[in-house]
Amino acid sequence: MASKKFGLDFVKNVPQYITGTQSFDRVVKMIKITDGGDGRAVGEFTVEKEHLNRGGTLHGGLTATILDNVTTYALMSKGSHPGVSVNLNVNYISPAKPGEVVEVEANTVRAGKKLAYLDCVLRRKSDGRIIANGGQVKFVQFEKEKMDF
Repeated sequence: MASKKFGLDFVKNVPQYITGTQSFDRVVKMIKITDGGDGRAVGEFTVEKEHLNRGGTLHGGLTATILDNVTTYALMSKGSHPGVSVNLNVNYISPAKPGEVVEVEANTVRAGKKLAYLDCVLRRKSDGRIIANGGQVKFVQFEKEKMDF
C-alpha cells in the first residue's frame, strides 16, 4: 500500500507541478490523473484538434511525450527522483481520432538505486483498443536533498 505522502493525492498533484511552468512539459496539461500511487499513474484526456498530425489522428510525438510524462508520474509516486530518460520506446498500434477519450496507464516495473524501468499503455476508452504502448528506462541516482517536489 502506498504511503499517504506518495499516494493518489500526490500523483494527482504532480502534473500541476510539472506543467505549471513554461517548459515543454506543459503540452500534457490536458491529462487528468484519475488513479495511482505506489508506482502507478492512470489518467485520461480527450483528443483535440491541437493534438493531431496531418493525417487527422493523435500525433506520434505527443504520444511519446505523454508516455514520458505519465511514466514519470508513476515513478515519482514510489518516492523516487523523477530521473532522466536513458531510453524511451513507443509502439504505435492504432489511431486515435478527435473527440475520442484516451486512457493512459503507467507502472513502475522496478525502481533500483540507479535505474528505474517503467511501462505504459494508451487505450481508447470506448472499446479498450490499444493505441500505443511502450516504456522507458530512467537514471534516478540523484541526491535526495536536491529533490524540490
